[in-house]
Amino acid sequence: MLRTYLPSVVAHTTDAGCEVVVADNGSTDESLEVLHKEFPTVRTIVLDKNYGFAEGYNRAIDATRSEYVVLLNSDVETPEGWLTPLLDYLDAHPEVAAVQPKIRSWKDKRFFEHAGAAGGYLNPLGYPYCRGRRFGRVEEDHGQYDSVAEVEWTSGACMCVRTRVYKESGGLDASFFAHMEEIDLCWRMRNKGWKLACVPASTVYHLGGGSLSYGNPRKTYLNFRNNLLMIYKNSRWRWWVLSVRFFLDYAAATMFLLTGKTEAAKAVCQARRDYRKMR
Repeated sequence: MLRTYLPSVVAHTTDAGCEVVVADNGSTDESLEVLHKEFPTVRTIVLDKNYGFAEGYNRAIDATRSEYVVLLNSDVETPEGWLTPLLDYLDAHPEVAAVQPKIRSWKDKRFFEHAGAAGGYLNPLGYPYCRGRRFGRVEEDHGQYDSVAEVEWTSGACMCVRTRVYKESGGLDASFFAHMEEIDLCWRMRNKGWKLACVPASTVYHLGGGSLSYGNPRKTYLNFRNNLLMIYKNSRWRWWVLSVRFFLDYAAATMFLLTGKTEAAKAVCQARRDYRKMR
């Protein structure tokens, strides 16, 4: 990941006052050695263990001093000029807390990528979707989403956020560990009156599924559990939504069973149990 994607980030993050920082989240391979030898200009923050996506970012951001910070996954390629439109938009719109670029697939750059596409939204039952992506289906980018749009969440694959607002809103929820933590954060920021936007003048390319593949039962577990926690924490209609979701989640588990995906069905049931403990 470092050798494939970090060179583009280093080469194309040239705006004045910006630096590239890699947070090593308790790696057990040769990542730190690679960083030291092959990317000597990149500042490294070394964490003592794997704190997960959420708390890893919180600790890394606590160790930085900047007006804005970009949360950027390790499997994202950034082309020339990717950062300037994001910074310019935040400078010009003080009511906006965070922005994202268009996120297209690194595997096939004609298409949007699942995790963020052209800006995220939530349906009334708390299911996230995007401009350019509904459930598992992504669209080819024909410029249909080339207008700036106010959104309900910005993708953690590439989110440029005001550092002060990030911290005042509590940062990413460490109990989530990974998945939907950025949607939860965005919901909290919106509840405080901040706006969010997708700025399509910027585009990045995301591999996706670099940590957990899309069919991995662990990913299914985290997505179901964290989605319920997020609704419980933030929705003004939470009891109505959660009552409906009780039936829909077990319907999903049944569908997994009927299609032979036993581990996914178990993951949904475990997510429901752990949500009840954690809430």
